[in-house]
Amino acid sequence: MSNSTKTKPFLSDITELRRRARENLEKGAVTGNYGGSAEKSIELLQTALATEIVCVLRYTAHAVAAVGLDSEAVKNEFAEHATEEREHMEAIAERINQLGGTPDFNPKGLETRSASEYGSAEELVDMIKENLIAERVAVEHYRELIRYFADNDPTTRVMLEGILATEEEHANDMHDLLVAHEGTPFIDN
Repeated sequence: MSNSTKTKPFLSDITELRRRARENLEKGAVTGNYGGSAEKSIELLQTALATEIVCVLRYTAHAVAAVGLDSEAVKNEFAEHATEEREHMEAIAERINQLGGTPDFNPKGLETRSASEYGSAEELVDMIKENLIAERVAVEHYRELIRYFADNDPTTRVMLEGILATEEEHANDMHDLLVAHEGTPFIDN
């Protein structure tokens, strides 16, 4: 055992933990050892929330509007992604609430708060492309957020890592659909 391990206990004194837990009850889950700024965290998560709302709306619109001979499977994929994006939206909103904020679901200004764009595609292939672009934006955005939260807020980081994994899967699905409909892979396997 090293000297630092002997002199620095793993956990604080239980009495001290209990005392600190009784302080600042109005802060809910945000305790004194929260490593970041709850206000900044909420601000960043509001952008992620807006991005997920836009993705829910775009995927839902595409699931309804997609037409063509090969559209049924694509419509189903869009609908599945809309459901998963809604789950992300709800998880992020819950985290904002836990950090003491109020999730911003107001449609006013939604497009400017979102990292992703809603789009205007009318053709099936264009819908797939819009969704692939949006997923690529989301992947990069979540990677940046994960690096930001790092060890300062492991709860938010872990949540975002789970969302990132799904967004990467969505990007892969959209790429596969694009290849199936255009016939040429854009990435090397």
